[in-house]
Amino acid sequence: MEKYLVLENGKVFKGEGFGSDKDVIAEAVFTTSMTGYLETLTDPSYKGQAVVQTFPLIGNYGVITPDAESAAIGVSAYIVRELCEYPSNFRCEMGLEDYLAKNDIPGIKGIDTRALTRILRESGTMNLMITSDLDKVDLDKIKNYVIKDPVKQVTADSVKVYSPVEEMKYNVAMIDCGTKLNIIRCLQERGCKVTLFPSDVKASEITAIDPDGLFLSNGPGDPTDNIDTINTLKELIPSKIPTMGICLGHQLLALAHGFTTEKLHYGHRGANHPVINKDTGKILITSQNHGYAVVDSSIDSNIAYPLFVNVNDNTNEGIKYTQEPAFSVQFHPEACGGPRDSEFLFDEFIKLMEREGK
Repeated sequence: MEKYLVLENGKVFKGEGFGSDKDVIAEAVFTTSMTGYLETLTDPSYKGQAVVQTFPLIGNYGVITPDAESAAIGVSAYIVRELCEYPSNFRCEMGLEDYLAKNDIPGIKGIDTRALTRILRESGTMNLMITSDLDKVDLDKIKNYVIKDPVKQVTADSVKVYSPVEEMKYNVAMIDCGTKLNIIRCLQERGCKVTLFPSDVKASEITAIDPDGLFLSNGPGDPTDNIDTINTLKELIPSKIPTMGICLGHQLLALAHGFTTEKLHYGHRGANHPVINKDTGKILITSQNHGYAVVDSSIDSNIAYPLFVNVNDNTNEGIKYTQEPAFSVQFHPEACGGPRDSEFLFDEFIKLMEREGK
């Protein structure tokens, strides 16, 4: 079926629809990942966004649900150059088109994704509409679209406990702002029992389980919108619980310490972003998915310092706290799919708990 992708600036791309037939308005972002499209689709951090895949052929190994990062699809719409109609993989359960249709997610194929990506790079992230009827297009409505409370839409609805793979060695509390399942798996493999709390958890609920460590997950949207979570973290800071944060969790921990964040021109999304460790000078290739960053100049040097910096644009990619056992990173060390250069950071979190006598 003929579909149209309309940007808020009025630019129209004509393509072919797949998946759900419904119209959708969303924030347009692009990812440069060459593999891991299922992990991209099921990443809660993409809530409210239409994802453009810059890699031209998508869907060639079909859908393998055990590899999903959450139980639901996170994206609002999916945009590809070419969709593979006949996937080939011994684990394949269904094609991508059927998967999107089953989950009521609209897609559009046959789009010049290279041209679309260049517009987003030059003009910055903007909203779009995917529709089969151009008469329905209202540019003001597209421009005014805002992702409302995305964390509340993806966080756990109750406390959940994940047992370690083998012997339990550490008791970890995780604040779920839209966690990817592979983060939990990485902790379980290291002997952690993970107690997952909704994003509006109170500090007293976390201290009540006497955790060895606190983990702050990734998630979607503007970090400054999450007032309740930020206030909880402020209350927990004096407890000096060994803490690690990823992506949105990194930003929330920074905001709790009084630092500031800013929206990037078009964000970092993909599996090939180089970051440099300021302590060692070592460069890591990382998986990333974020549209906001901590402002380096806002970091109070009396309590923290930039630990990682993005090689491409010098934005902050990590913070080490000097007055408490805590660190956080903007990228994804669980990287699934993606490079595993930074997975050792989970081991650093384990060492942090051990050093604190936990």
